[in-house]
Amino acid sequence: MAGAGLRAAARRWLPCRGHGGPRASSSTPSCPGCGPPGPGAHCPGAPRSAPAPAPAGGAEVSAHLWARYQDMRRLVHDLLPPEVCSLLNPAAIYANNEISLRDVEVYGFDYDYTLAQYADALHPEIFTAARDILIEHYKYPEGIRKYDYDPSFAIRGLHYDIQKSLLMKIDAFHYVQLGTAYRGLQPVPDEEVIDLYGGTQHIPLYQMSGFYGKGPSIKQFMDIFSLPEMALLSCVVDHFLGHGLEFDQAHLYKDVTDAIRDVHVKGLMYQWIERDMEKYILRGDETFAVLSRLVAHGKQLFLITNSPFSFVDKGMRHMVGPDWRQLFDVVIVQADKPSFFTDRRKPFRKLDEKGSLHWDRITSLEKGKIYRQGNLYDFLRLTEWRGPRVLYFGDHLYSDLATYQDAESQQVLAAWLKERQELRCITKALFNAQFGSIFRTFHNPTYFSRRLVRFSDLYMASLSCLLNYRVDFTFYPRRTPLQHEAPLWMDQLCTGCMKTPFLGDMAHIR
Repeated sequence: MAGAGLRAAARRWLPCRGHGGPRASSSTPSCPGCGPPGPGAHCPGAPRSAPAPAPAGGAEVSAHLWARYQDMRRLVHDLLPPEVCSLLNPAAIYANNEISLRDVEVYGFDYDYTLAQYADALHPEIFTAARDILIEHYKYPEGIRKYDYDPSFAIRGLHYDIQKSLLMKIDAFHYVQLGTAYRGLQPVPDEEVIDLYGGTQHIPLYQMSGFYGKGPSIKQFMDIFSLPEMALLSCVVDHFLGHGLEFDQAHLYKDVTDAIRDVHVKGLMYQWIERDMEKYILRGDETFAVLSRLVAHGKQLFLITNSPFSFVDKGMRHMVGPDWRQLFDVVIVQADKPSFFTDRRKPFRKLDEKGSLHWDRITSLEKGKIYRQGNLYDFLRLTEWRGPRVLYFGDHLYSDLATYQDAESQQVLAAWLKERQELRCITKALFNAQFGSIFRTFHNPTYFSRRLVRFSDLYMASLSCLLNYRVDFTFYPRRTPLQHEAPLWMDQLCTGCMKTPFLGDMAHIR
């Protein structure tokens, strides 16, 4: 997921509350080394080509704008060279919170897309099987069979408005990113999107996804398994619209979701993987290396997965070996996450080697035994594992320019707007032609990015990234600049130095 590759996320089991940030100074902002801003002030760090203040005449203002525009173009090119997209290191771990591995004594893992990394070849199989279930069991039109899975269509973190049949990308502040709304496989014009939401791009909080990504009418797709679901949903809507067939949006959404669920519940996905583990399971040797290294350093491990034991057992035997259970202090299967984290009523039950349930009451979680379902409350009570010494890994998370009246100045504005739109399209296509980056809209973090920061302390491309760090390494999040801190753009480096038009007229405003 520089694109879709960043899959694994880690979080503290019970995250500690962080400290507050620095207090803002009440003094007048100034540029380091140059004193308070003001007319005639000079900043050593300012580009030497910085234009002089614009005289009052219209022609001079236009010349000033063109010079400013060209300076900004050069600056952006210097800051964002063509090869910038190759700078992302897929072997690195990225921190949203300070994490000292020295303090982590217990490591927990999900199974699917965490311990077991699956090849992308699995997604077409899920799509095709669910599509055929819709046709054969839900009696959907035979014409849907002409659709094949398109791996380049959707990205993680998108929202689907059930009543409007709208798949879209939403930023951290609940605004739809224009140009990224699709009904079926067709883009929806920006004007229509705004009209659908009452003349605004903003979606009210009560309509948005709840804590676990489900709202009253809007669903967010968070995990890797949701990619074929979004693709199938879009293809079915596309067929109904393209053939003028009436349908109930809620029924269609539920049927597609149920068909995808059936692929998992009926064990079809498990059968494909078990038949050809070499094809579908990636990096098994790296999973073994991570687990062995942690155990060798005296760490305790646990596994909590929604998958059944027989499936997990075969996969772990393939990746780690027949004695894989000796690496884990606790193994819990069919946990029914996310309700595992919230529902205290479901007790743990012990399984035997054949997967049969025992009836005895669970008073402890023993190493080498297999447990089913349960809940977080009992898990913490029985293990006494909590706080910052526990780290869990899983894949699911949960302009304005001043208006000038002369024609040439309007041309400057038009040129800037045109180029901005072209750059937006180019940048968007670098990640995904329909929806762009998983992490950003044009200006803001996406809603997915916001949830990633909210729920996970660390995120990475795969579990194997842990092999690149010592087991006592401390991760520190990058200090993300606020709008008034360490500004990036040239006209903000030092307001007085750049001699912004009309700054002199506004110097008395403090």
